[in-house]
Amino acid sequence: MTYRVVYLGHVARLSGAEIALARVLPALRGRVEAHVILGEDGPLVNRLRKDHISVEVIPLPEAAREVRKDSVRPGAIGWHSQAASAQYVWKLRDRLREMQPDLVHTNSLKSAIYGGVAGRLARIPVIWHIRDRIAPDYLPLAAVRSVRAASRILPTAVIANSRCTLDTLPNFSKGFVIPDSVGHNVVEDAASPLGSTPRPYRVGIVGRLTPWKGQHFFLDAFSRAFPGDDTEAWIVGSAMFGEDDYTASLHAHAERLGLSDRVSFRGFRDDVWNELAQFDTLVHCSLSPEPFGQVVVEGMTAGIPVIAADAGGPAEIITNNVDGILTPPGDTAALASAMRTLREDLSLRTSLMKEGLLTAAHYTPERTASEIMTVYKDVIDRRR
Repeated sequence: MTYRVVYLGHVARLSGAEIALARVLPALRGRVEAHVILGEDGPLVNRLRKDHISVEVIPLPEAAREVRKDSVRPGAIGWHSQAASAQYVWKLRDRLREMQPDLVHTNSLKSAIYGGVAGRLARIPVIWHIRDRIAPDYLPLAAVRSVRAASRILPTAVIANSRCTLDTLPNFSKGFVIPDSVGHNVVEDAASPLGSTPRPYRVGIVGRLTPWKGQHFFLDAFSRAFPGDDTEAWIVGSAMFGEDDYTASLHAHAERLGLSDRVSFRGFRDDVWNELAQFDTLVHCSLSPEPFGQVVVEGMTAGIPVIAADAGGPAEIITNNVDGILTPPGDTAALASAMRTLREDLSLRTSLMKEGLLTAAHYTPERTASEIMTVYKDVIDRRR
């Protein structure tokens, strides 16, 4: 049976949730008639169309689309944003009534709220795909309370990208843990970065530039691990959602640490695989628990030894000292020590690389698609 599913997202930028959606939709072809509705135009639109995925843009007014999570508290959201959101819900409700899909599948936290309301008004079951921890260390307390309350009313089911994420919705009884995926073809073609090379040893970090992702902490640990040698640090990613000041602070911090000539700020890269192929070690050091940690699997897939914070999703992916190294979040000395150890121990790097490839092979779009289909069937069967 083929299900007609509308997928909702508020942005069309290539960030974690949007990349995850773009990876899994082609694997659902033949089982799902997919249609994506986005709140803005952007790179995701072209990527989906390139894969022959039906997509349309129903513009979500900027006043609603650009509301930052740290502004979700009593009195902080202006009436313009609230009015824009309400108007968008009615417009989306009308479009869903016109399309009459079997399911609505929301792909971001904002779309979970407005899409959940629109779906309920259109009398269509809604599945929330939650990739954010609904916890006070990740969201303002007002937002945590609001989302947890909405989770008991709006969605028929919740998909979370990790057990860590699902556990932050403690009162929701119908939840499924389905990790995000990475293309298996990259696993097969992964080139090992190990062995002798004419260039300096290179340690990299990949992700959106934002304080909780810990790029400043990465620089501190790198400086401590490799003082005065030729080891290079690569920082791949750019700021989003009005956090450009953090980017400037990272450049200034690298200069204060005396690292300006050894740190390369690569900016946003559409081809993350080309960047990863030039790393010798990948570091993932979020200071708050990461909901999943897609880049951890990407690093394993690319055949790179991975160091990650021992919290959240990465702690569910990595078995310490088997397929990666886990260090306590925010522990500069521990992260610096792990960086040095991997540089000095080729045998350990080789072992972690081989085991990491085996772990990454479990995170394929096909496997994720099959697990999502199980949720779809469960929701539709309960509706009958």
